[in-house]
Amino acid sequence: MTDAVALVEVHRGPILESLHLGHAVVASADGGIVEAWGNPDKIILPRSSAKMLQALPLLESGAGSDLGDEQLALACASHAGEMRHVEKVAGWLSDLGLDENALACGPQASRNRDLRDVMIREEREPGRLFNNCSGKHAGFLAVARHLCASLDYVDPAHSVQVAVKDAFEDMCGETSPGHGIDGCSAPNYATSLAGLARAMARFAAAGDGGVRDKAAARLRDAMIAHPELVSGKGKCCAELMQSTTEPVAVKTGAEGVYVAILPKRKLGVALKISDGATRASQVAVAAILARLGVLDPDHPRITRPIRNWDGIVTGQLRPAPGLL
Repeated sequence: MTDAVALVEVHRGPILESLHLGHAVVASADGGIVEAWGNPDKIILPRSSAKMLQALPLLESGAGSDLGDEQLALACASHAGEMRHVEKVAGWLSDLGLDENALACGPQASRNRDLRDVMIREEREPGRLFNNCSGKHAGFLAVARHLCASLDYVDPAHSVQVAVKDAFEDMCGETSPGHGIDGCSAPNYATSLAGLARAMARFAAAGDGGVRDKAAARLRDAMIAHPELVSGKGKCCAELMQSTTEPVAVKTGAEGVYVAILPKRKLGVALKISDGATRASQVAVAAILARLGVLDPDHPRITRPIRNWDGIVTGQLRPAPGLL
């Protein structure tokens, strides 16, 4: 068993103040491991990094046959709750004859600071449409409607989640050892880090094959076409997708998980920061993209200054030497 390794360093002046350990894998579409740090067999919950896997039944079932790329991007999104996100999901639900009360993801405030401040001033309550997972849940509802199934779609025994698990295990090439319940109430299936990277590599290589292959290609391309729907303006996923030198899909997950899909190279990336720190997972995924030659090594997401309350730079987050 390989232990977690140093992936990201936190310096204050010349002093190494903190260290984020973790695991990372770069996989090829044939399932091979191209590069790894730490333990490729580490079992993790991928959290929101698996949303494109959870969205596969939307296309495979035929429920999403008439959907455009914007809706498909939202099905894979952890969006910021901007008005464009909220309005598009609301319109999608309306097309299904539903409203936000059908969403099982729970209410959340907007992550857009200006909009959140307006909502506070206007005494508007957080809503389910603002939940970062509302697009994924709209996709679940579309599948449930298409299958003429009940709308308690987050039950692990529901036909929607049975289809999700089948797609998840097939793409990862592994039987999931179990699941947890995500922040949005949906089941989140565990897999090894290598399995998750393998799934991302299959998305990277997807094209004109069978039904699942075509579904994966459509979801991947929708994410790449609409990076700010996948996350939001100024968010890390969007910034990285907008900065790469070739088309790449990037997706975060809670508790320090990140994945990337590199179609031209047919590679998939998956990483997990052991302490769950997002600040570290963002640096790590950017560093790996630079290592793979698709991101400028000087991109500001790779080495990030730390400032004090007076705006003075006091240190930096940067990749550990073994990552660059």
